Amino acid sequence: MILPNLLLLGVFIGLMVIGAPIAVALGLGGAAGVYFGLDQAALGMIGPNTYAAIAKYPLIAIPLFILTGAVFERSGVAAHLVQFAQSLIGPRPGGLALVAILVCMIMGGMSGSGPADAAAVATVMLPSMIKAGYPRPFTASVIAASASTAILIPPSIAMIVYSVIIPGMDLRALFAAGLIPGLLLGLAVAVPTLLLSRKHGFGSGETEQRPPFWPSFRLALPGLMAPVIILGGLRSGLFTPTETAVVAVFYGLFVGTVIYRTMGWRDIYNVLAESARISGVLMIILSLAGLFAWAGSTMGAFSATAELLLSVSDNQWVILLLVMIVILLAGMVLDGVSIYLITLPLLVPIVNTFGWSYTWFGVVMAINIAMGQFTPPVAVNLMVTARIAGIPLESTFRWVGWLLLGMAVALGLILAFPEIALWLPRVLGYRIT
Repeated sequence: MILPNLLLLGVFIGLMVIGAPIAVALGLGGAAGVYFGLDQAALGMIGPNTYAAIAKYPLIAIPLFILTGAVFERSGVAAHLVQFAQSLIGPRPGGLALVAILVCMIMGGMSGSGPADAAAVATVMLPSMIKAGYPRPFTASVIAASASTAILIPPSIAMIVYSVIIPGMDLRALFAAGLIPGLLLGLAVAVPTLLLSRKHGFGSGETEQRPPFWPSFRLALPGLMAPVIILGGLRSGLFTPTETAVVAVFYGLFVGTVIYRTMGWRDIYNVLAESARISGVLMIILSLAGLFAWAGSTMGAFSATAELLLSVSDNQWVILLLVMIVILLAGMVLDGVSIYLITLPLLVPIVNTFGWSYTWFGVVMAINIAMGQFTPPVAVNLMVTARIAGIPLESTFRWVGWLLLGMAVALGLILAFPEIALWLPRVLGYRIT
């Protein structure tokens, strides 16, 4: 079985290296493994396993949360949130950068997608930050790093996928576990951002007066209520995660069409079409990743790879460090959903060996992926903000390192003190696996 296992992984890695879409690499890698590693009867299982990977009720929440994020971004919520954040922080050196970080975190509680948040906030914040004296590379770096917290702050699309892959995982517990680390990561970005802004005089041109608090709050309240509805519905037990996503979609449409009146029929059609396109691509990846995972598990490729990794050391911290390095490197080139799909079949035996909490481990994985999303040379969030800022990616390298250092400190705290992630779901009475 060694040769088929090598073919399974080799075809996948080879296709990724030459630039094939990840869905194609997963599908052909899985099919090659089945064809050469299993009997001919197993070929008939390709179709059923591809379908079974997405025939899961919890996955319905993914296209709905994608639609929720698209609706809120199109409705103009980000602009009102910026004004509200400015009323809280006021004009000061580094003030607009802190506003961008705060808005990214709030928007993450609506869409659960880092690149989408990065695009929305960069579009709104970039002109005013440049006018106030912030360099474009610095602005793009800060927004990209802040938007990466969306993978932790619920509702996280990647964490929905994680909860589906791990048997018995309570999605509500996972969402709760990601909340405090998500806020901690936002703080970890804010501290170096503020220090760098003051050291280099960024934002010294912030002369706009502080917007009045209450009018700004009233305009931003519909957007601020979205995370409350999502988390409150889950906590109260009034809605399942999937039902909460449905409620969030209709609430977003109500905000855009009735409260703000920024969306017409054409806008509704555009967000439906855009969300359908993104969801379709994502579901194809999910289905073919299911085939890849089934082939690798059946052939023993993942367990053999896990045993090879465990043979390096019997120290759990050494293995955890190796795992985090692999995930960080993967985060530089892949999105969070794909990383969970590809690596979890390999990592589950390792988690079981050391008896780690799946809830805690899901948060640790998410933080590593978040760091990878703005780590060059290929960084999804950073590519988005750099494109909007009209700058080359390499111009941001000077600033990214400081933000990564801040996030690394936050990650170290969560590794040393797992209760940072597990305290909230434990208090709320959710089942921690």
